[in-house]
Amino acid sequence: MQNRRAIYSLCAAWLLFWSLMVTTAVQDALRDGEHALWKPMLWELSSAVVATVLMVAQRTHTRRYDHLLPTPLRWAGVQLLWAPVYWLSFVPLAFGIRHGVYALAGETYAHEAWPQVFLYEDVKITVFFGLFVLIQFGLLSYRALLEERVRAAQAATLLRQAQLQQLTQQMQPHFLFNALNTISSLMHTDVERADATLMQLADVLRATLDHSGQQQAPLATELRLLRGYAHLMSERFEDRVSIRWDIDETLLGCQVPLMSMQPLLENVFKHTVEQRRQPTAIAISAQRDGADLVLRIDDDSGTLRCPAGSAVLGNAVLGGSGSGEVADSEDAGCGIGVGNLRERLAALHGDAGSLRLLQLEPAGVRAEVRLPCAC
Repeated sequence: MQNRRAIYSLCAAWLLFWSLMVTTAVQDALRDGEHALWKPMLWELSSAVVATVLMVAQRTHTRRYDHLLPTPLRWAGVQLLWAPVYWLSFVPLAFGIRHGVYALAGETYAHEAWPQVFLYEDVKITVFFGLFVLIQFGLLSYRALLEERVRAAQAATLLRQAQLQQLTQQMQPHFLFNALNTISSLMHTDVERADATLMQLADVLRATLDHSGQQQAPLATELRLLRGYAHLMSERFEDRVSIRWDIDETLLGCQVPLMSMQPLLENVFKHTVEQRRQPTAIAISAQRDGADLVLRIDDDSGTLRCPAGSAVLGNAVLGGSGSGEVADSEDAGCGIGVGNLRERLAALHGDAGSLRLLQLEPAGVRAEVRLPCAC
């Protein structure tokens, strides 16, 4: 709604500008004794039409570079590539319209020699082009600021929900019962392991509270929480799970959404490890892919499940349970936590952040989070 209102305001301002230009041209023509008022109107309206077409074409083709707005010089450099298009196109198009209309009226449109026309009109269109770029930068920057504020507010709300949900899940009786039962069993066979597991449980609960209120945290912090949770669950399913870590150490300082990987690993234990007696291998990685930070959690045994044998992908429905990508839903074995994570990624990073769930072949599920990497 706000975006549409801004477009309407811009169109109204554009129409007002050219209305003033036409009015001024008509007044000047009357002072010069010109009685055919359609001529000054034609001059300005032909300029308005051509300028509008060029402006829309420029905006259409440079829209994909809006992510460069935080670096104004790079964004302006992209826009300046369109200056020659204005210089070469404006005069032939605008004067072609004038010549055509004059010919239809049985008259000849007289003007200076073409070199002088190009020089004069290109100077004018350069000023127009420069003003348009400046105004466009201001409007787009203001819109980006508003969107960032909205995303920040949404992210804060979603984070509070995620933290409350996460803490609630960790404090649920079944979680503590399983962890404490594991520790109790180890006390009779391996006191050191029991003590280490108890410390991991305390560390997970303490870290959850320590980072309450933060939207993002360094990857190192996120991995600390994840390793603690993984250790507890591995002790519970000692003979049924193995975890391999593949972490690019240079990325440990990168900011990631807090508690973004734990719900993905929890899904593996809940929907795969707990349902099987055979061993499950889990691979956890954090790597750089171009300008992206890619976080992955793979298992070698899971299957994406959806109600009635169908999976939702965007607004479409995919039949069967074959390989492919599915959007998350609680019924699809993805859980509320994963749905919350996808919403948080959209709130924090817009289209630059994504979460994908992929069915691997012959078996296994991959959860992949992609974030813009500024490290």
